[in-house]
This record gives sequence, structure tokens and C-alpha cells, in this order.
Amino acid sequence: MASEELAQKLQRRLQLEESGAEGDGGAAPTPAPAPSGGEEERGSLTGSAGAELSAKLARRHDINEGAAQPRLAAVFNPYTEFKEFSRRQIKDMERMFRLYDSGRDGYIDLMELKLMMEKLGAPQTHLGLKNMIKEVDEDFDGKLSFREFLLIFHKAAAGELEEDSGLLTLAKLSEIDVSIEGVKGAKNFFEAKVQALSSASKFEAEIRAEQDERKREEEERKHRRAAFRELKSAFTQ
Repeated sequence: MASEELAQKLQRRLQLEESGAEGDGGAAPTPAPAPSGGEEERGSLTGSAGAELSAKLARRHDINEGAAQPRLAAVFNPYTEFKEFSRRQIKDMERMFRLYDSGRDGYIDLMELKLMMEKLGAPQTHLGLKNMIKEVDEDFDGKLSFREFLLIFHKAAAGELEEDSGLLTLAKLSEIDVSIEGVKGAKNFFEAKVQALSSASKFEAEIRAEQDERKREEEERKHRRAAFRELKSAFTQ
């Protein structure tokens, strides 16, 4: 586990520091030679790395104990962060996410993921489910946010998931096919390679298409209302 690895690294660092202190034998410290520029830089990096490791380990411990303070999350815009997907694709993923977020709290927890995999016809063991979450769980909260849910499809499209990964199974069975838009010449999502697209113009084109669709629907409603009024007046004459 990540927390165990951090603990081992921190413990190893503390042991090295303690062994260094014991090796002095209580004698007066001898002046150390003035460090060169490279040595100063390495020392600075080592110190900052140790502080960062300690902070991560403390944060992990607070999360495990349920005492972690919530962090203010940055504003997340899936359309700008996941530019390889179209608006329609992201909306399809969002609908699927909301479908299985039965608690309506904006997260898919372990039990909700268990139900999802059962509904998709690929049930997982308890350990398998935990490993699935761990693979994309960036904040170590033991559940999937919508951003982490999108990471599943991002990693699948980029070929970053193992063949026996539960997340790859989830993505394959989700019926969210990115070949509909944005990936040319692909028969399905996993045969496609994410291509560099002009995301700005594509985004604007999709918005215009949605606006045109709404206009067409409004025009159709107007025509239906006019036809109904005409038919009604014919019967009242």
C-alpha cells in the first residue's frame, strides 16, 4: 500500500539520521567542510523531500483516523481537462456516474462500485474493488469522484490499464464509445488512439449544434401549436 511505503521510507530516513547521531559518540562535532553548490542543492532537495514525505504520511494517517480536514478543491471543468473527449461523451459518462451514485453525494463508494460491476456482469471481490478504487484514487478517500471516474476512461484510451484490470473491464462494459465523435477511423473505443484535436473549435461547434437542435425543437413545437389551433378553429366554426 502507498501509506505503508511512505511509512517505510520515513522510518528508514529516521534510522539513518539516528545512526548518524550515535556514530558521533558524544564527541564535539568537527566542522564540516563548506558544501559546494551541488552539495547545497542536494541537501535542500533532500530536506524538502523529507518534509513532503512527512506531510503525506501525516495526511494519510489523519484520513485513516477520520480526522483529516477537507481540502478546498479547485474548480473542476471536465471539458477543458479531458479535451480528448467530446461534450457528448463526457455527458454520457456523467449520466452513468449519476446512475450508480445512489447516495447522491457526488461519489461512488465501494458498495456502489460493487453494484455497478454486478450490473455490468463482471462482479469483483472485495479486494478487487478496493484495488480498482486505489488505481485512480488521487486523494486517498477510498471512493471515486467524477474526475477520478473520468480518469478510468482516460487511462483506458491511453492504454495505461493492465489487461486484467477491473477498471479496464468497467470501461469496456460501460458502452460509452468514444469512436462516435473525436476519434476517426476507430471501430470501438479501445481500438482508437487519442488524437490531437482542435478542442476549442470542436467545443464551439458542439455548442452551436446543441443550440441549433434546441431552435429546431422550438420551431417544431410552434408548428404543432399552430396546427392544433387551426384544427381547433375548424371544429368550432
